[in-house]
Amino acid sequence: MATTTTEIRLVDDAPSSRLRTFTRILLGGFLVFAGVTHLTVAREEFTAQVPKSVTKHTPLTTDQVVLASGVAEIALGLSLLFARRAARPTVGWIAAGFFTAVFPGNLAQFARRRDAFGLDTDKKRFLRLFFQPVLIAWSLYSTGAWRRRVK
Repeated sequence: MATTTTEIRLVDDAPSSRLRTFTRILLGGFLVFAGVTHLTVAREEFTAQVPKSVTKHTPLTTDQVVLASGVAEIALGLSLLFARRAARPTVGWIAAGFFTAVFPGNLAQFARRRDAFGLDTDKKRFLRLFFQPVLIAWSLYSTGAWRRRVK
């Protein structure tokens, strides 16, 4: 009887697992792409999101911050794409932490009224702020991090 219950549970989890896999791959690809653009074609655009406090309190220039965040995004994206199943929840929490850490950049872009990425009005910049929690939730869901219980 227990075997049948386990089999049913596996069948019931299959659609959810496929959805998590799809969303994890999509997020990983998105992060790799965004990271590459940090290093290449959108470098100047990303400088609009670097808060002055970052360069004021560290020896880094704005460009170095953009480059470092690009490398971090590529590493996170590759980790989302290729991490072993057991490591995925950890990668999800790290990605959620990264999205949380870069949120002040979005706030700075809004507060300083900096145009970048088509965010050329206060309304668009304000609405962009609500996408960051979506990215955090996406990283936790797609890696199964929400399902993992801390004991």
